[in-house]
Amino acid sequence: MTPATLASIAWAWMALALAICVVLFRVAPPFGRHASERWGPMLGTRLGWVLMELPSLLIMGVFLVRGMPWEGSYAWLLFALWIAHYVHRTLVYPLRIRPAATRMPLLIVASAIAFNVVNAGLNGATLTVLAAGYDRAWLTSPHCLAGAALFALGMAINLKADTMLIRLRGDGDTGYRIPRGFLFEQVSAPNLLGEMLQWAGFALMAWNPAALSFAVWTVANLLPRAKHHHDWYRARFPDYPPRRKVVLPFLY
Repeated sequence: MTPATLASIAWAWMALALAICVVLFRVAPPFGRHASERWGPMLGTRLGWVLMELPSLLIMGVFLVRGMPWEGSYAWLLFALWIAHYVHRTLVYPLRIRPAATRMPLLIVASAIAFNVVNAGLNGATLTVLAAGYDRAWLTSPHCLAGAALFALGMAINLKADTMLIRLRGDGDTGYRIPRGFLFEQVSAPNLLGEMLQWAGFALMAWNPAALSFAVWTVANLLPRAKHHHDWYRARFPDYPPRRKVVLPFLY
């Protein structure tokens, strides 16, 4: 595909994300603390995570190995950041979480697989087509350096917050507790904040419509989820900190 065609697809993909975001503020996706068997057959949480995230890892890996012209291009750095994230999400994170009493609807897994196929395919194709533009000048450009710093900050926040949430539960404990410490003192979902910052940084580095579309989709998915988490905590725990925001410290 040409860069113009890929860009058109990315802008249409972003428009869909905004529409889906409106729906997600009204309906909480039924997994994790919001799980419900009313949505059909269920899978184990660990298996569900692996199946959901695997397409992003495999598709970008194939584009990196078979599609990208290596000579004179530093686009492999963008592929490496993407793949590092999805190695963790696909192979590490599912093993770190404790097997929960709740399970994940097969419908959610199938939807996430479809999303990741489109998203990884669009970004992989775009990075491949635009690979020559990611040269030494790009590598030292202000937007690349700022984006890399934002990506690293977001990843650090996400990993720290995820670790704290995992450690809230002891062996055999399937209940929920109020998270304390770190950015949890300011917001209910710093793990989701970290992931949004991470992909905003990636979009800033890549500087193309496909990467921007992923950042938009990340916010469209995670901002409503953070709001549902926040409301769930407030409804479940009468002593939930009243000044704690949803996902943006001091703002929302």
